[in-house]
Amino acid sequence: MTLNEKKIMNEKEIKRISKFLSLLLRHQPETIGLNLDENGWADVEELIHKSKKRRMHFSISDLEKVVAENDKQRFSFNEDKSKIRANQGHSIKNINLEFEAIEPPENLYHGTVEKFLESIKVNGLQKMNRQHVHLSEDLITATKVGSRRGKPIILVINSGLMFREGYEFYKSKNGVWLIDQVPSKFIQFKN
Repeated sequence: MTLNEKKIMNEKEIKRISKFLSLLLRHQPETIGLNLDENGWADVEELIHKSKKRRMHFSISDLEKVVAENDKQRFSFNEDKSKIRANQGHSIKNINLEFEAIEPPENLYHGTVEKFLESIKVNGLQKMNRQHVHLSEDLITATKVGSRRGKPIILVINSGLMFREGYEFYKSKNGVWLIDQVPSKFIQFKN
């Protein structure tokens, strides 16, 4: 076992590696010339090796710790831990995360801030540069998400009605609900 593998990673180190993995596995694998397959999987050995080009040094055990302890559970390994991918949130086009449509709870939540409300009232929730709109099952998570950009405003999504009208919902491995769009008629605008 190397010295790097023996070190105890603190929260700051986990966050630093997690942010780097988000950049590579969700948005810009080309930053280090990393190859992702059609389902978003990257070879762990290639990731470790090519990350050194950006002076990011970590081991498989460091990655295991990040996957296990990331507060948002953004990443997962395949069964033998030879591959890693982001669970959702990709801006990379044509990544198939192999989600199956499932029935959502009657209401889901979305955290945002006031400056986006008028646009949401007109256009609904759009996926923008991501593959899906992200929704939460609970108010606490939606509040955390909305708080990233200021004072959070929580939107209640009538997901049960949407489902009954033919909209497909997916649930990522880390519990985030995903949908292509949410028309404004399914959003309750009160706080």
